[in-house]
Amino acid sequence: MMRNILILGLAAITLTACGGGGNRLSGRGPDELAIARSAPLVVPPDFSLAPPRPGAPRALGIDAQAAAMEALFGPGVKPPPRSQAEQNLLDRANANANDPAIRSQAGDPRTSAVNKGVFLAEVLAAPVGSRDPKLADVKLPN
Repeated sequence: MMRNILILGLAAITLTACGGGGNRLSGRGPDELAIARSAPLVVPPDFSLAPPRPGAPRALGIDAQAAAMEALFGPGVKPPPRSQAEQNLLDRANANANDPAIRSQAGDPRTSAVNKGVFLAEVLAAPVGSRDPKLADVKLPN
């Protein structure tokens, strides 16, 4: 008997905790038009940035590894020196020999590239915004 009264009392307390919202079960959700809008982003008026010169050192003057170490461990932290094995690997991979003309070589027609096939060439050659279904009909060689 006492156990039933205790269970009923706990159930009543639990149910009263759900009823404090007043109008929660009316089906009305939040008003999506009542959201305050923030000001739009503004482009700064001064564009005094000069384009980079080929072969010139980077403007930041700090390498990515040093920047990461400083972000993780605080200012003044220096990355550890490379081991002999790491340096040998980088030397054999020619990682320290940067070619300043690499961007002009990438677009050169004599640069070897992977042939992705006729389908991709026709898709890329299609005019932008065209809705002609005949353009989507690609003939593949058999």
